[in-house]
Amino acid sequence: MLSRYKTYPLGNFIEQIRGVSYKKSDVSEVPKEGYIPLLRANNIQAGKLVFSDVIYVKKELVKDNQLIKKGDIVIAASSGSKEVVGKSGQAHSDYDCSFGAFCKLIRAKENINPRFLGYFFKTDYYSSSISNSVNGANINNLRNEHIDNLLIPIPSISTQKKIANVLDKAQELIDKRKAQIEALDQLTQSVFLEMFGDPIKNTNQYKKEKLANLCIKITDGTHHSPPTVKEGIPYITAKHLNKGGLDFFKDPTYVSLEDHQKIYERCNPEKGDVLYIKDGATTGIAAINHYDFEFSMLSSLALIKVDFNKLNNYYLTHFLNNERVFRKITSGMNGGAIKRLTLKKINNIEVVVPPIELQNQFAEIIKKIEIQKELLQKSLEELENNFSSLMQQAFKGELFND
Repeated sequence: MLSRYKTYPLGNFIEQIRGVSYKKSDVSEVPKEGYIPLLRANNIQAGKLVFSDVIYVKKELVKDNQLIKKGDIVIAASSGSKEVVGKSGQAHSDYDCSFGAFCKLIRAKENINPRFLGYFFKTDYYSSSISNSVNGANINNLRNEHIDNLLIPIPSISTQKKIANVLDKAQELIDKRKAQIEALDQLTQSVFLEMFGDPIKNTNQYKKEKLANLCIKITDGTHHSPPTVKEGIPYITAKHLNKGGLDFFKDPTYVSLEDHQKIYERCNPEKGDVLYIKDGATTGIAAINHYDFEFSMLSSLALIKVDFNKLNNYYLTHFLNNERVFRKITSGMNGGAIKRLTLKKINNIEVVVPPIELQNQFAEIIKKIEIQKELLQKSLEELENNFSSLMQQAFKGELFND
């Protein structure tokens, strides 16, 4: 890492602690006397420690130095997925919990500011260095030397605190914006339940119909992955879709015009169609296509063209994404390691169908909320770009003279 500050091996400033090893008989899925929460890689999300979906381990197996303290950084150290290895989250208080053997803990020594250290683990330099280091046949491992040998720019402790304070404020703005977006997402769920009731209990006793009877067409993308090209026709797969919507430009891929024309003959997504993930880890998520350009789709996505006389696309999307409906549909999925919904099962999804006038009213409310959400998303992107720029300047030594 190029910096005006002098760089040193990271191992001079940290202690690395291995996670807790345990047998299946040593853990519980629910809180239990004599047990404490144990964090795993899934509890490290977006640079933070998340305390949902934890398991509990016998406290007698946990050494004192394996209890997570304020400023500690928990890292995913081993995984079958290269993308998982190296992701980190910092503790902002002391916790009566520990971490599993596939994770490791980084604890700052007294010669470095813990918050400054935490931000180092969010730098592009850290991410790319770890990505280049971890390789394995079936599992990727992050060894102690991979961390210890990283070079970290070290200004004075007082400058480290100044840098951490600036980045804290920038991160706080990002967190607030994300909370505002999350509040709008919760609002849409509340509006859905207020207008239509629980879709599983169907308390309003609306009629039910198979999805196939409410649509003009249900199909999926190509089952033969075409070669991608640098420039061509957009090619959309499950990676481009989440509950927030469809985002092709975050990770664009393209296919040739010739391949696109073959795919588009059978599967022709148009603006307003509903796309539905049918294969893979994110199976069961639906989103409306807001793009007005042609694109090809992989078979991991289903294409649903609703009959607007019977079904509103906004209503269908929120119905499918409703947590209880989502669980019901995905609970009996076919597939081994890869979970999937067949087109037959998608056609047979039982949809609660309120009067179309009510569905359309719901759509108009959601559209207004989405306008607000889009403005917040743009603001969030600007804040994240600003944060990224500040991070680079901070570790290059361009924010403060030392």
